[in-house]
Amino acid sequence: MADGRGRSTRQDPGILETNRTGRAHAEEGLIADLAADEELRRREFPICARKIYCAHASDAPLPRRVADAMHESIDRASTDARTYDLEPAHITETRAGVARLTGAEVDEISFTGPTSSGLNAIANGLDWNAGDEVVCYLDDYPANVYPWLALARHGVKPVLLEAERIGEITPEIVERGLTKRTKLVALASANFCSGYRIDLDAIGALCAERGVLFSVDAIQTLGAFPIALDRIDFFSAGAQKWMLGPSGAGILYVKKSRRDLLRPVTIGGWNVQSPNFIAQREIEYAAGGQKFEPGAYYHAAIAGLGAAVGLLLEAGPAQIAERILSLTQALKEGIAAAGFEFLSPEEINRRSGILAFRHPKIPSEQFLEALSKNDAVVSLRFDREGRGWLRVSPHFYNTTDEMGKIAEVLIQGAARAPLTSSAARNGCV
Repeated sequence: MADGRGRSTRQDPGILETNRTGRAHAEEGLIADLAADEELRRREFPICARKIYCAHASDAPLPRRVADAMHESIDRASTDARTYDLEPAHITETRAGVARLTGAEVDEISFTGPTSSGLNAIANGLDWNAGDEVVCYLDDYPANVYPWLALARHGVKPVLLEAERIGEITPEIVERGLTKRTKLVALASANFCSGYRIDLDAIGALCAERGVLFSVDAIQTLGAFPIALDRIDFFSAGAQKWMLGPSGAGILYVKKSRRDLLRPVTIGGWNVQSPNFIAQREIEYAAGGQKFEPGAYYHAAIAGLGAAVGLLLEAGPAQIAERILSLTQALKEGIAAAGFEFLSPEEINRRSGILAFRHPKIPSEQFLEALSKNDAVVSLRFDREGRGWLRVSPHFYNTTDEMGKIAEVLIQGAARAPLTSSAARNGCV
């Protein structure tokens, strides 16, 4: 379904309101097919034959159809380098697919590479004045911190938000950081350590009410959760995590009504009107998303991104979110009695695909090693105090059996925790 401007109205960021336990209820479609057919699951996701892969918050293994699309693009390049008649069609198709996945208009999507490239395009493409303020969060991933701190060279003041728990940036916290000089708020859709998923709609509405721009680092949710763009002015996201795409592919979203506010940081022969490759005396930028695409595309990566987007659309954004939350909830319940501390939020509508936890008596590195020995791939991140948090981040193709196997390894490891002196005195051995 689309509105009168061609913008999709399908996405619903409140999908979890109908399912507060986080349990999936999809009974048909690709996700159900994968759960019922292990051969199909391994064919679509070859990693499943070797590993229990739950590190999508770091990097995703390529699905078979994504790898195939990239191979086909590379094969075309090796047999006929002059493929201008073929590759533009793939770029157009991929751009349309991303628009459908996100609810954007097609000409609001640019292919800019890694998340950091898009965020820098935003930070350095806006016109800043000395005394302007940018609101950000120091415990977001560095790629969404340093571009804003670097604006100090223009006299821009960074306003660093503070949260009681890692990543828990609420609308109230944001509001306290706003002043009459605030030009932009820059936040991550979900914190890379805790997995806390911010209320994009409420924060975006607050920014709009105060006349403040809103930029989002969306890499930790795009592909795992639907996104509503009504209140977002810009976002950037690499494809290599939850989108199940290749490293090097990524998206920059610039709302059409904000496009004139952002000048291209990099200028080349592709994002400036150059008929017949002849430079003109005046710079006239290309229309649409191509305004921020200065040169030749990484065709193989964009082909892989297109295949990944097709896979996500086939599975269904809302169904993917429900499935992921079902899996992380199953794991959380499975290890709850083993003494683990959870960093991830309790509230289901603030959770992302990251379940972060640690054991107070056993270094997280020991669990990481034990899981690796059992062919389970998770990741480890540290907070500002140096505490290591295990991050388990499954995707829709993972299974409840796999969560059970991870839980078993964790419970066995926790059972070796040293006893307290009082427990030993009481005979708890």
